[in-house]
Amino acid sequence: MNMIELARHEDRTDVVAEEHWARRDGIDLFVLRKHSPVARAANPDLPVLFLVHGSSFSSRTSYDLDVPGKGEYSAMNAFARLGYDVWTMDHEGYGRSTHTDGFSFVADGVKDLEAAMPLVEAATGKRTFAFFGSSSGALRAGRFANAHPKRVSHLALAALVWTGKGSPTLAKRAQRLDEWRASNRRIVDEAAYQAIFSRDVTGLTIPELPKAAAASEMANGGGSVPNGTYIDMCVNLPLVDPTAIACPVLIFRGDHDGIATDEDVLGFYDALPTRDKQIVMVAGQAHNTAIGINRHRWWHALHSFLTMPGRVDG
Repeated sequence: MNMIELARHEDRTDVVAEEHWARRDGIDLFVLRKHSPVARAANPDLPVLFLVHGSSFSSRTSYDLDVPGKGEYSAMNAFARLGYDVWTMDHEGYGRSTHTDGFSFVADGVKDLEAAMPLVEAATGKRTFAFFGSSSGALRAGRFANAHPKRVSHLALAALVWTGKGSPTLAKRAQRLDEWRASNRRIVDEAAYQAIFSRDVTGLTIPELPKAAAASEMANGGGSVPNGTYIDMCVNLPLVDPTAIACPVLIFRGDHDGIATDEDVLGFYDALPTRDKQIVMVAGQAHNTAIGINRHRWWHALHSFLTMPGRVDG
């Protein structure tokens, strides 16, 4: 069974799930771990992988979604089967974490990650981790790498927005800025997810996906999410400094992603000082990298990036 076949396999009996809790400023933060002891023992050198969610999906919806009868949608299951020790968390106001009066801005998400790291370190015995983030999750992960470079061995970013210049989606979103600022939360129901999944292009999703995403959010977080990252992406970009990132970087770019322009993403890539960097541009992928119908292409790119042999000199 090759890597993709293994990742897509739906027998989850070998994957162990653990629920943890971190605490930050009186806020309880839900942290989820998935791993396969057998696969991990066979691949002990694979990094600990931390997945960072975006603006409109909590952690389980982003990375541990169940779409009955439609194949494996959980990246956590897929990468656990490959031998990774996989973690994610609900940021403030998302999912099972405390729903506060705050907006859960990108900077707050960095504090959440800081609060979770001692948990991950205690459980794994590691101090350095590989991070993947999508959309505003890419901003959280990138900003964390700026603040804590020694904690990040690899940084993978998808649906990345750097300056936001020329973004058609952000231009439309900015027209509703007063609405986002007037309330710290917005509803995410089946209709909202249908709009999100069809925003970039039609035909790159399945009808069952919006229903499954809405059900996941309702079960795990009550069907609403904070507005802070929407505001950040309209008025506070750039939030990540590429010149301050020294670790290997992967940028995954779908051809139907309407959030950022190619020029914006390539500008970020060019500004990275490391020469251990990759940009993977693929067809058949929209903004929702983790739960698109071509999610297997993202799994392949990320696994290849994380298993690249290290440099040898002499």
